[in-house]
Amino acid sequence: MKTIPKQPQLPPWAKTLLAGLAAAAGLTLLTGLGLLDRLDRAAADALYQSPSAREGEIVLVGIDQRAIDALGPYSGWGRGVMAEVIEALNQSQECRPAVIALDVLYAGESDPAQDAALAAAAGRYGNVIAASAGQFGAGLEQQAGGEYALQDFSLLGYEQPYAALAAAAGEGHINAMLDTDGILRHHLLQFTLPNGREVPSMALAAARLYRQSRGEAAPALPPVSAHGFWYLPFSGRPGDFGENISVADILSGQRGPEYFAGKIVLIGPYAAGLQDSYLTAADHSRPMYGVEYQANAVQALLWGEYKTEAGNGAQLAALFVLLLAAFYGFWRRRAALATGLWALLAGGWLVLCRLAYARGLVLRPLWLPAGVTVLYVGCIAANYVRSALEKRAVTNTFKRYVAPEIVSELLKEGPAALELGGWLTRIAVLFVDVRGFTSMSEQLSPGQVVEILNRYLTLIANCILQNGGTLDKFVGDAAMAFWGAPLQQEDYVMRAVQAASDMIKGSEALSQELMARYGRTVSFGVGVHLGEAVVGNIGSPQRMDYTAIGDTVNTAARLEANAPGGTVYISRAVADALAGRIRATSLGGSVPLKGKAGGFEVLTLDAIL
Repeated sequence: MKTIPKQPQLPPWAKTLLAGLAAAAGLTLLTGLGLLDRLDRAAADALYQSPSAREGEIVLVGIDQRAIDALGPYSGWGRGVMAEVIEALNQSQECRPAVIALDVLYAGESDPAQDAALAAAAGRYGNVIAASAGQFGAGLEQQAGGEYALQDFSLLGYEQPYAALAAAAGEGHINAMLDTDGILRHHLLQFTLPNGREVPSMALAAARLYRQSRGEAAPALPPVSAHGFWYLPFSGRPGDFGENISVADILSGQRGPEYFAGKIVLIGPYAAGLQDSYLTAADHSRPMYGVEYQANAVQALLWGEYKTEAGNGAQLAALFVLLLAAFYGFWRRRAALATGLWALLAGGWLVLCRLAYARGLVLRPLWLPAGVTVLYVGCIAANYVRSALEKRAVTNTFKRYVAPEIVSELLKEGPAALELGGWLTRIAVLFVDVRGFTSMSEQLSPGQVVEILNRYLTLIANCILQNGGTLDKFVGDAAMAFWGAPLQQEDYVMRAVQAASDMIKGSEALSQELMARYGRTVSFGVGVHLGEAVVGNIGSPQRMDYTAIGDTVNTAARLEANAPGGTVYISRAVADALAGRIRATSLGGSVPLKGKAGGFEVLTLDAIL
């Protein structure tokens, strides 16, 4: 017969490494595919964006409900209204604002007189910035070699102020581009027109003009993405930028020009009906008006404390390494230790993210906590299942040999209880044999023989297990058991002697039943000895026995071999251990035991007192 070669088995450490690599790689891949992006962005907004103290150089003037109530519906306002606002703000040479930025797009011609008035007011003082806007989307762009390629972010159109206003005032675009989850987090710094002209954002144009009015250098530019966006650290939430000043307050004179002296004045819609509001990273529940968004961008540009978003590639690589390390930390660890490590990794990462943000680096706050949480739950579940399987293996191994309470104690040892090996310990060993069974079996049918044998062996097993013994083995019609191992037992010698006494008493009742049914009877011969023996799993990894070996075992077997039916032979060691608790009759050295020198004392167990 051809022998099939055994397949090589991976060592445990290699299996653990492969499992860790697979888990870390799978979670990293899912993260890289964007599974957590929406939740991660929300977590980043909550962790990073917080209001901060402002210096008061930015003032918002709203086209609000009070102005609409005073001047009528906004759609009916002529451009002359804004010309009047500009004139009112600039009425004093000493009190002029450094910047007046109009967050309203005045594209195309309207009433010639009002168009001329607004252009004249904007050009008269040199501090006005008018709004423009670009339209972006997927489109064809000409490459350096003359070919055209489809780009996912291309300038499709451009709206600028009407010609007279464009010539008189500065210009800044007011584009507000939402992320894919509908939240405004970034700011388009500037874009390039087909003729090569750079169009800065209104915030950048305002910051430059403000610095210029103070004789200072232009603000340093923030780091931008390939499409020109930069991460905006909001300094204020909706409603945080200054007082609620209305266009109506300027026109009525309730707010004098001295309040705006040297400041950046942003004028724009500040009413819900004008549809110029967005949910931002600063607050997901309350919309922020566009003019407030511009104010946040201006403030960030003036402060120059920019943030750089770490690349996804580097963060995914770090995530993989940390998840692999976390797997090793969770695998086969106690729940308390794994929980502590999970809290340290998840909480520590959030602290690190906050510290990195303070130093200008934006990290993904949720990637690692989410990954280690999945690993933690998975490893805890796997550890529980593995522990249950190990306990079942231990239970299945020992429940056939020992009392249930001993099985419960062995479960605490786990797989170690199933390993090959043994230890030297002091135990009480019992051997029992059915006397007269061989001759009886020759007179009965096989079925009857098996029935009687099973009855006797069941009695033997019950007597052993009920007294907390370990049933080592059955050998034909004989059995071996021991006490004091695998766990230390209180009064284990008495337990062994009690089991022997119970066997004798139980066999008497069984013998009467068999005599009535078959006309034949049998009895037990029992031997009990006390001493040191080697106890443990003995054999090979393919086939092992939990047993005891040594001279103590052999002596107990010799005592049983010489004991007449219905008699328990014990050694002097047993009698001395139970002195005063049993009654025994010494036979001296009159019973020769094979392998023992003369003078080995044998006693019969007469009664348990």
